[in-house]
Amino acid sequence: MSSSPRRRRRSGGGHEEEEVNTERWTTSYMDMVTVMMCLFIVLFAISQVDQQKFFALRESLTASFGQPASANVKVLDGGTGVLAADSVVPDPPDVTNQSGGPVQGAEEAGNLQAAREEVAELAELQRRLAEALDSRQLGSDVSFVITERGLVIGLVSADVFFSAESAGLTDVSLQVLDALSPVLVTTPYSMSVEGHANVLPTSRYPTNWELSSDRATQVLRRMVETGQIPADRMAAVGLGDAHPVDAPGQDPLTVNRRVDVVVLSDAPEAVRMLMPQVVAEAGVA
Repeated sequence: MSSSPRRRRRSGGGHEEEEVNTERWTTSYMDMVTVMMCLFIVLFAISQVDQQKFFALRESLTASFGQPASANVKVLDGGTGVLAADSVVPDPPDVTNQSGGPVQGAEEAGNLQAAREEVAELAELQRRLAEALDSRQLGSDVSFVITERGLVIGLVSADVFFSAESAGLTDVSLQVLDALSPVLVTTPYSMSVEGHANVLPTSRYPTNWELSSDRATQVLRRMVETGQIPADRMAAVGLGDAHPVDAPGQDPLTVNRRVDVVVLSDAPEAVRMLMPQVVAEAGVA
């Protein structure tokens, strides 16, 4: 049946009058049938299970739940397997981030090994820095600790580095920075220079925030301008008196006039959160 509009002529002459096309619904109907056919083709396609891929997925899930890869464990077909009520699933490591929540992927295989390798690299860097300082009899003026952030180099001898209410670097502090920079310039790591102050108010600066920021900036400038460390790998931040250190037997007003140079680890967060555990197990100083 033709769907083209039929025409009829008015009696007595005049223009032709077009009739209304009552068969336009067939176009929409055919479109709907086409869409439904495509839907059923897709459903049929995804219903065909690739047996080889199915068994590979089953073995992978079995291994991730701590079962032997060759065990005949029915993970996907509803049988008795690692998800049964009497099954024992190993707990993931108790690893949290700075916000207190769990780190996504910290329990994945390989992260602990990656953390060991990262700690080993930072420990080697620490050894080289310590040797450079010892060669100038400056080792007692610097402390080292490996944390989840990386290697923290603490300029701890406050009387050597900064006087009260001062950001000026002494001759000894310049020697320390000049000993550290040639080693640090050879590494790919970025660094954060973090200035601190004690809780006493300052008269030379508006607040301790400005004082600590000035201290960090002076250290950064020496390491960039004299030590030739690329500026795009460095950042300076003032933390005021918000992060004091607890040093038994030392005057807190003295030890908190300090700057920390943090060699930032570039490992994924799930790896970095395992680094303190590795340090504790290895006994890295």
